[in-house]
Amino acid sequence: MDTQSVITRTSTVAGGRFAPGHLGELTQLVPFEMVDEALAQTRTVQQRVRDLPSRVVVYLLLAACLFPEIGYSGVWRKLTAALGGLPIVTPTPSGLSQARRRVGTAPLRWLFDLLRGPAATPRTPGTR
Repeated sequence: MDTQSVITRTSTVAGGRFAPGHLGELTQLVPFEMVDEALAQTRTVQQRVRDLPSRVVVYLLLAACLFPEIGYSGVWRKLTAALGGLPIVTPTPSGLSQARRRVGTAPLRWLFDLLRGPAATPRTPGTR
């Protein structure tokens, strides 16, 4: 008897203007709960409500790695291209750079460490 198994995966994604397709598919690959945890663990959550919340800045920086040739403004346009008609901010290039400096590298380092898994231990020469 030939049987098939189906494996399904359920993901919680951001809603509204930060839903999948709006911040690219990054919110499906790196869920917003994971980004929020990285921000909490590195103490980089914004202290006040901003047009560019720390969570969004992390996604901007992740996307910037995919499109290094177009700068932060170009990446922002790609991330918000599907928002058509929703009210969004249009930050200046200097505003995007300031947001990047505000968030810093710690949350990205934390995410990288989480996603890569435990570090491999170096092999001792002569062992398998």
